[in-house]
Amino acid sequence: MTSPTTAAPERADAPVDYGVLRWLVLATFIVILNETIMVNAIPRLMVEFDVTARSAQWLSTAFLLTMATVIPVTGWFLQRVTTRQAFTLAMLTFCAGTLVVALAPVFWVLVAGRVVQAAGTAVMMPLLMTTIMKIVPVHDRGRVMGNVTLAISVAPALGPAVSGVILALTSWRGLFLVVLPIAVLITVVSLRRLPDVGEPTAGRVDVASVVLAALGFGSLVYGLSGLGEGAGGSVPAEVPAVLGLLVVGLFVHRQLRLQRTGEPLLDLRTLSHRTYAVSISLMAVAFMAMLAALILLPLYLQDVRGLSPLATGLVVAPGGILMGLLGPRVGRAFDRVGSRPLVVPGAIGMVVALGALAMLGESTPVAFVVGAHVLLMVSLAGIFTPVFTLGLGALPPHLYSHGSSLLGTTQQVAGAIGTAVSVTILSSRAAALAEEGAGEAEALVGGLQWAFGLGAVIALAVVGLALVLPRHAPEDAPEDAEVPVGH
Repeated sequence: MTSPTTAAPERADAPVDYGVLRWLVLATFIVILNETIMVNAIPRLMVEFDVTARSAQWLSTAFLLTMATVIPVTGWFLQRVTTRQAFTLAMLTFCAGTLVVALAPVFWVLVAGRVVQAAGTAVMMPLLMTTIMKIVPVHDRGRVMGNVTLAISVAPALGPAVSGVILALTSWRGLFLVVLPIAVLITVVSLRRLPDVGEPTAGRVDVASVVLAALGFGSLVYGLSGLGEGAGGSVPAEVPAVLGLLVVGLFVHRQLRLQRTGEPLLDLRTLSHRTYAVSISLMAVAFMAMLAALILLPLYLQDVRGLSPLATGLVVAPGGILMGLLGPRVGRAFDRVGSRPLVVPGAIGMVVALGALAMLGESTPVAFVVGAHVLLMVSLAGIFTPVFTLGLGALPPHLYSHGSSLLGTTQQVAGAIGTAVSVTILSSRAAALAEEGAGEAEALVGGLQWAFGLGAVIALAVVGLALVLPRHAPEDAPEDAEVPVGH
């Protein structure tokens, strides 16, 4: 049964609720910027804390692991708390983690701070997406989602460039001493203006599901990250990857049982909606190929072409910024013409861009790299906004939070898979060429060509999925959908 609080935003209160999104987008922008802002600081951190490159990698790995562990719980969590409660907890957690990182006296405290930051970050994206689906009418979702994409896409693209500028002026702690007051200001101002959207529902958390989600997704992403790093340890990376896959299977089995007898932690009935299932599959493959490209390009620009981290950030910034600027236009176009006229050309452009990157050589003009990366980002702009909007729009309202949570979890796992596979292909091909007598740069370029080529092949699946995507979500989905047990 729909409560007055939930129904009102779609009618008289729409302008106020759109203002709600402004503050949620600002907060999401700052937490996403934080994900990539530390990349250029790794060399300094290795020196200051006297740690190896593999140990320093934990600053990224711990963040990714925490995201993969927390996001599956957000579907249940967002149904049990108000908008203000979720926002407050997420931002206070993020700010606390940022303060710990900025003041960290030793390396393990720095890693712990990153974990706390990630726990707050993991809530913000599902909260933003769920709120959009609750308050924005169907006919306007493309435009609004496009404006959201503007912030979300620009943030990771600006991270390396912003960090390069700050590091040129101050120490690595300055990165977080700049972010912290901005995050605090956004939190304070937002809480003065942020109303609650919808009403929380009563329910108990299934502890076994939480444990299985943490162990399963955490182990899976950890194992895949180990494969991607290409470095051995006391336990082969395949072991936690396989273990994680098995535990995820147990998690899925338990959710299917709970769907019949109680309240699942992550409602997998979202996948019974064909449009959502196709959309999340397309997003997973596209995200896998995109993450692979974002990992490989800095390797080429810095290790082959000798560019500095700041210069590398400036090379990839135009594509990310252009992707964000196109978001609102793509969103408005989606409201007019639907998904397929945007997603199909975007998928084809993605294949072409990755194919072009597969032809990189030791002396390829940097302008060519910028052009290929811009094409890739523009193509992704044509994919992400329509698919996000279409997929979540196909779900009934009671599954919005679960759909957002599953989408976020899938992105984390797909990103880990894309990184692991691409770096593994790169390493094995480069090693084979080195054994044949190729120089270091020549071997690395050969590995990069194979890895980008694999990305182009994977992207062909995006074209296939785009062709079976409907233009619009079925308008009767919310009314005809089965209401889960306990609602």
